Amino acid sequence: MSTGGRTLTRTAVPKARGGAVQSVRDSLVVAQRNLIRMARIPEVVIFGLVQPIMFVVLFSYVFGGSIAVGGSTDPATYREFLMAGIFAQTVTFATAGAGAGIADDMHKGLIDRFRSLPMARGAVLTGRTLADLVQTALTLVVLAIVAVIVGWRIHNGIGQALAGFALLLLLGYAFSWIGALIGLSVRTPEAATSGGLIWLFPLTFISNAFVPADNMPTVLRHIAEWNPFSATVQAARQLFGNLPAGYPVPAAWPMQHPVWASLLWSVLIIAAFRTLSVRKYRSATG
Repeated sequence: MSTGGRTLTRTAVPKARGGAVQSVRDSLVVAQRNLIRMARIPEVVIFGLVQPIMFVVLFSYVFGGSIAVGGSTDPATYREFLMAGIFAQTVTFATAGAGAGIADDMHKGLIDRFRSLPMARGAVLTGRTLADLVQTALTLVVLAIVAVIVGWRIHNGIGQALAGFALLLLLGYAFSWIGALIGLSVRTPEAATSGGLIWLFPLTFISNAFVPADNMPTVLRHIAEWNPFSATVQAARQLFGNLPAGYPVPAAWPMQHPVWASLLWSVLIIAAFRTLSVRKYRSATG
């Protein structure tokens, strides 16, 4: 367009590229960026390991022998019962870090810069959650080594044990999308951390993670039996071979079919919160 002898050019706004293949590529690029960032700040990973290791040691030696599992107060029995709960707590508590990371990117304007690039809209969040999944997997490896040191063992073979860890990571990935939504909904990383933890404590403690659910009051017991966290813990115990002899399995469907219940819950959470997160991402940064 020409105005008064001058030629003005209109800058085109980059459009998001479509297609599933391109979306996967964009997501992997963002994931790589976040993994490089994590590698350059190793203290974040180290501090992320300290809390679950403390839980393993404290619960194993402080509560071991005090809580009856399947009619037994043997500390070794409780340690094996406990570990699936600690693993599940570790992968879900990573949710707070995921939310804080996204809130930090929002606060610094990095998300807006991503929006100016011709990339799939959901790739930024998918890449972030994938990077968090890799970090969670590394944490689980270290935690499993510590668990073996304190006496935890698997009894159903390596194949089923790997399936148990896969279910745990799937739950962690599903919950990271809840963290993403929280991170997009608050103004500061500090608020995202608080918001990411406040709902996790009742979720993890009103469950079968640390004590058998049959010891709880009736209302709490029903909540625990239908808790998606409990389903994954029960599935992991079953696959690890860590259900003690004489342990009463509740009649609720998720406890009778924990592997299927865990898969169903995780898929539903991913489907629901990924949709909500991508929608919030568009409106929060638009």
